[in-house]
Amino acid sequence: MAGKHGAPGEEGVVERLQDLVLKTPDMAELLHELVTLSAAALSVHTRLLCGVTMVRKKKPATVATSHPRVKAMDELQYAYGDGPCLTALRDLDTVYVPTLHEESRWPHYCATAWSEGIRSILSVPLPLEGEASAALNLYAAQTHAFSDEAIHKAEVHAGQASKALRLAVRLAQLTEDRDNLAAALESRTIIDLATGIIMAQNNCNQETAIKVLRSASNTRNRKLRDVAALLVASVGKDPNVITHFD
Repeated sequence: MAGKHGAPGEEGVVERLQDLVLKTPDMAELLHELVTLSAAALSVHTRLLCGVTMVRKKKPATVATSHPRVKAMDELQYAYGDGPCLTALRDLDTVYVPTLHEESRWPHYCATAWSEGIRSILSVPLPLEGEASAALNLYAAQTHAFSDEAIHKAEVHAGQASKALRLAVRLAQLTEDRDNLAAALESRTIIDLATGIIMAQNNCNQETAIKVLRSASNTRNRKLRDVAALLVASVGKDPNVITHFD
């Protein structure tokens, strides 16, 4: 069901987040769709600009925005080393700045953001798994843009979004693990074939054949799998080695 001004209601947001995860395999595209949906869902009384900051290896980065100005405002915080978003990430708690020119915690950042037309900011943590952390950042061009109800709605939305992100990360990891396993099995098959060829050609045991293959790999400065594939292809007269994992 749609909310005011065409914004999707909570049930609609949940459904659309689920659809995003299922239909958008690329993480960058998923994050872009997420901030676009978030901006639409939370812009009830005033238009909001939305972005997602993610911290990996202790370094914050803006991974998606609904507007180019968001990235500039986020990176300003990174340059100053503190601000609403970074505080929300550090404390794992919602940070609301109703009027930037009255905020004393980050005077330099708030003064610069005010000069860029930003009047109020809301940053809500997006709980993730592992060492990564993230936050949903909302920027408004008017003061006191977020009522208690609006803040609660943003927190509920962030909770739903974080679940979708965690699921997307898990699915992406499963896909990566599957692809890595398939690649490893395929490489193993080609190496085993090459080892068998060397054993037959040189009348040697498996250990010696593997040493020959590794020596060729080191001499040519090429991966063991690539050297093995060249050998198998040369014997089979087919440059495209096909395994049962294709």
